[in-house]
Formats: sequence, structure tokens, C-alpha cells
Amino acid sequence: MSESPYIHSVNAKDFQSVVIDGSFKQPVLVDFWADWCEPCKTVMPVLAKLVDEYAGKFILAKVDTEKEQELAANFGIKSLPTMKLIVNGQIVAERSGALPEGEIREFIKPFITSESDKIMLAAMTAHEENRFADALELMNQALAKDPSNSDLKINIARVIFTQDDKVGSLALLDSLSDDDKNKPDAVKLLTEIKMSDQLENTPDLDQIEQRLVDNPNDCEALLHKSHHLSANGDHELAMDCLIKIILVDRQFEDDAGHKGLLAMFDILGGENTSVQKYRRKLFTLLH
Repeated sequence: MSESPYIHSVNAKDFQSVVIDGSFKQPVLVDFWADWCEPCKTVMPVLAKLVDEYAGKFILAKVDTEKEQELAANFGIKSLPTMKLIVNGQIVAERSGALPEGEIREFIKPFITSESDKIMLAAMTAHEENRFADALELMNQALAKDPSNSDLKINIARVIFTQDDKVGSLALLDSLSDDDKNKPDAVKLLTEIKMSDQLENTPDLDQIEQRLVDNPNDCEALLHKSHHLSANGDHELAMDCLIKIILVDRQFEDDAGHKGLLAMFDILGGENTSVQKYRRKLFTLLH
């Protein structure tokens, strides 16, 4: 057993104090194992490496199921190794089997709060309070502590974008790896930036409305109107304009109606009820 201060062998007597009570201070990863279990022996050094790497951001509690059969039974352990992650006294996630290091990282990552995460939270609070200089200083501190954190870069890019610094925001997004650029939050922000560029080159809404009075099927006016409506948060009305463009002229500006709808779906997210409604409409139109 490692002499790491972050690894504990626990039994029925100290499980409450080490695991349950301890989980209110930091996440506790409970590893149920046995000496005869070869996959357990494969996972052990990986867990030891990660817990030392995270240096106290989570605790590893090891339960020898041969010695602690009642404890294992209470947790419904049916295969080994089994890992259960406990936060604030509750099991929040669990995995079984000899997972590779990458999968274990992804398993614990959502529940680990890093120092840079705490700084970024303070930065977002400062930004919400319109203390932009303080927010920017804190964000730079967070990025200095964790320069490879893509989620952090995306959050900073969004804050910078709200301060009309599109160049800085795009530069941060461009610094992401190809995989990270495809993260939903990155795609959403990039789409918002592109749509804001479109709005800058769009005529006034009154002019657009007059054009539509003269010609309700004016696709360019419908596209411009959708930009204004989207910027004002009238998403369904904006999508109605785009649907009409598809009905009037599918070829207009290289299928601008279809592409505009897909961009709005990216911004609003797949769980949005309006997105689900207009996906069905789009499917009906295209098929």
C-alpha cells in the first residue's frame, strides 16, 4: 500500500469518518478490491498515480472485500474492481472493471474542483458585478495555473466576447485543439460571434419590415430579419423566417435558410424545446 497521505485503507469501523464525513471536504473515490483479483492489481497503480497527481483534490479509500464482506454487500458489490465516487455523503458516480487511465480521469473530472476553477468562479462573479478589470485579472491568474484547460479558455473567450473583444475571443477559441473546438460550448460561442458579425452588416429592422410589406417572399429581407430577431431573443420568430426562406428558395445564398437554422440549433442546444420543435419542421420540409 502506498504511503501517500491521500490513500486510506478503510474498514467498517472507520468508513463513516474517512469516507462519508470526509466526502463533505473533498470527493472520496472508494475502490472495492481483492487480493486474488488481477484486474484490481492493474487499476491500483493508476489510481495511486492520479490521487497523488491531484494532490488532495480527492481521497482514495480502498476496501478489501475479502476482509470487509459485509461492507461490500451493503454497497451491492457484484464484480471487482468497482469504484464508487462519493460527494457530500452521496454516491454520485460508479464504474466497474479495469478501466484505462483516460476513462478514470473522465470519470472523476466532473467532481474535482481545481484551484483554477475556484479562481474562475470568482472571476465570473466579478464580471456579473461589472468589475471587468478584476474579472480579467482573475481569469489571467486561472489560465496561468492551468494553461491547458480548454473549458477555462472557452469561458474566458465568452467573457471577453461580452466586452466586444471579438478578436481576443476568436484567438482563444483558435488556440484550442481540433477536438476541443468541437465541444458544444465552443461551437455555440463561435456561432454567436459569427451571427453578431452578420448583424453588424444588416439594415435597420424598419427598413427590413418595409421590404417585406412590398414583397413577403424577399429572402434577403427574411434573412436579415432573422438576425435581428435572434439578437433580441425572439428565437422562434427568427426560425420562422428561416423556414420561410427554405420554402421560397432553397438555393438562396447557398441554402442560407437551412444553414441559419442549424446555427440557431447550435446556440440554443439540443434540449431546448424550440429546437426540438423546429428540427421536426425542418425534417418534414427536407423529406
